[in-house]
Amino acid sequence: MKKILKLSYLTVIILFSFSASYGQCKDFVKKKGVPQLSPYIFNGQLNSSLLNEGDVAELILTFYANQEYRVAICAEDHLGKIDWKLYDTQNNLLFDSKKQNKAQLWDFTSTATQQIKLELEVPEALNPIAQSRHGCVAILIGFKDK
Repeated sequence: MKKILKLSYLTVIILFSFSASYGQCKDFVKKKGVPQLSPYIFNGQLNSSLLNEGDVAELILTFYANQEYRVAICAEDHLGKIDWKLYDTQNNLLFDSKKQNKAQLWDFTSTATQQIKLELEVPEALNPIAQSRHGCVAILIGFKDK
């Protein structure tokens, strides 16, 4: 019986830690990320995750024809500038933050309704001896109201 109680207690602690971290990430994105979209209107989709240095993430996004957009990458400062790229369905590179001075925003007009793959990578630590870093990273989309 004690084993079951300990296991249940441990499960509750793990779940609480995850939900607390996710809540902190959500608050961080609302405070720091959403304002970066201005004067664009936040589309309301919160695409965020807790990532470790060196992690790579992918997300498929839909953009509609004749609409102006802003894509913003928001990450906790200690993670550094996130590298990210956008690809069309034929895997043609549309945007590369490394070629744009590590830009964390990109404004564009979608000429057709299309799906675009966003790939991002959290940089590795400059000091390999340092403790591994992790933190909140979010992909935010804004559009201009016509």
